Amino acid sequence: MKPALFTSYSLKNITFKNRIVMSPMCMYSCFNQDGKITDWHLYHYASRAMGQAGLIFTEAAAVTPQGRISHEDLGIWDDSQLDGLQKLTRTVKENGSHIGVQLAHAGRKATVDGPIIAPSPIPFNDDIKTPDEMSEPDIHETIKAFKNAAERAIEVGFDVLEIHAAHGYLVNEFLSPLTNHRTDSYGGSLKNRYRFLETIIKEVRKVWDGPLFVRISANEYEEHGNKIEDFIQLASWMKLDGADLIDCSSGGITPKRPHAFPGFQVPNAETIRQKAGISTGAVGLITSGIQAEEILQNERADLVFIGRDLLRNPYWPLKAANELNYSLEGPKQYDRGWN
Repeated sequence: MKPALFTSYSLKNITFKNRIVMSPMCMYSCFNQDGKITDWHLYHYASRAMGQAGLIFTEAAAVTPQGRISHEDLGIWDDSQLDGLQKLTRTVKENGSHIGVQLAHAGRKATVDGPIIAPSPIPFNDDIKTPDEMSEPDIHETIKAFKNAAERAIEVGFDVLEIHAAHGYLVNEFLSPLTNHRTDSYGGSLKNRYRFLETIIKEVRKVWDGPLFVRISANEYEEHGNKIEDFIQLASWMKLDGADLIDCSSGGITPKRPHAFPGFQVPNAETIRQKAGISTGAVGLITSGIQAEEILQNERADLVFIGRDLLRNPYWPLKAANELNYSLEGPKQYDRGWN
């Protein structure tokens, strides 16, 4: 019997050839600080496509220049960035994988020159400057930037979009009571704190009809932060508003680090999948094919996101297939050494 890890999975108009997803991971490799794809990106992502990951996410792509974590971040805020992005999507698809882009804004965790913005003027730590509280025009302009980025993603041929609402960046900052102290319609209750993400999803859905993922930090690891019950509710609202899958990470809203161990975030994906009735992706120190297979066989998640292990080994899917005694077809050029 074919392992669950290597079965296909369909969302909207896309069918992934397997359940292996390369997680978005910052590469800080736009060396000219212009947000544009370099040759390094092409080699990096194409090698994972040759390695047979079903879906490959780029690193976070900033929707505005001030929304970058660093000056070397990838961008999708300007039409001058489209040629490189189009070359990237074409290269990955030619090597047999689907490709997604994570749309992001760093909020108070940005380290770029000039002012940074957030829902409330609360700094992340002593090393990063205090952000300016966003006005309503700032909020509307940022929502429009996400929509404009989705239109550019269509133009260059991305298959999947993911909205980055995790790890303490801007959208997460609106969701969390730890970082959102607003008294207007974007702050206060959970429903109000969701309004920013809700509007982004709805605006993106006006132009994007493909699979739409949302990455969340399903555990904030703080006494007064959002709890899993809050994220079950949030995921239910996201599903109604047009999200197809919740990518369940955790942490990052404050400097407090989680106690990490193999599969430590998988229970979040399992709980949200069961309680909110939406597809989920599991992430978090998933390193072996057997571990990934257990997650899928026990219906704890629908897709498995691999991060660090795909940095160590672009051919992780082959490693996982060998662990599961499955013969995985690879590039014809590699037949002599593949299995």
